[in-house]
Amino acid sequence: MKKIISNAYLFTVILFLYAPILVLIALSFNDSKSRAHWGGFTLRWYMSMLQDRDILSALRTTLLIALLSALLATILGTMAAIAIQNMRAFPRSVILGITNIPMLNADIVTGISMMLCFIAFRISLGFQTILIAHITFNIPYVILSVMPKLRQASQVNYEAALDLGATPLQAFFKVVLPDIMPGVLSGFLLAFTMSLDDFIVTHFTRGAGINTISTLVYSEVRRGIKPSMYSLSTVIFAVVFIVLLISNFAPGAKKARGAGA
Repeated sequence: MKKIISNAYLFTVILFLYAPILVLIALSFNDSKSRAHWGGFTLRWYMSMLQDRDILSALRTTLLIALLSALLATILGTMAAIAIQNMRAFPRSVILGITNIPMLNADIVTGISMMLCFIAFRISLGFQTILIAHITFNIPYVILSVMPKLRQASQVNYEAALDLGATPLQAFFKVVLPDIMPGVLSGFLLAFTMSLDDFIVTHFTRGAGINTISTLVYSEVRRGIKPSMYSLSTVIFAVVFIVLLISNFAPGAKKARGAGA
């Protein structure tokens, strides 16, 4: 009986989490523009999505900002994590505490402060300001993803590589980086997801004429969201779902093949 109740509770939680997404997916195939009436199955909203210049431009901008900010934040965050790890205990605790502040801070505070900072330095709001803002709030996520792997990595291997004649740079890329690579990849994926999902910081740091998916949806709410946006959201969800499946099951498949060999 206890197992039945726990399974029912788990099913209820999952249902509340994914019911809105399932409704959105269903609406992307609805031939009617009304959300309350089913007009039959259709793919025309997907075709409309591929022909909509505003959606394609917003998607291109969103992916470019997410990829660039995640890549740069991963490089800077990994370097910062290595520097923090080599600090003494007290300064390390202080820096880690400061690193946690942007994650706990309200997005609207981050967005407004970044906007005021750009205005104070007379930097025109545009693509570059969105990119800088996304890199800034992504770095703490990368640091906190890499730090646990650095603690687990053995310092002995790095010192042994130096004793064998490797330069510090060679020892890092051939010894340290492979050990912390799972944390680096986790930080990159987390930074990419946070950048892709962000609205508030983007809204305050973007210039005129620049839209991401989130700001485009916000601007359309007042006029009524087009069904093609449901199709775009469905495609994004499907891509993320497939990537998660691959990332979770691919390592297990490699281990199984290795054990079979």
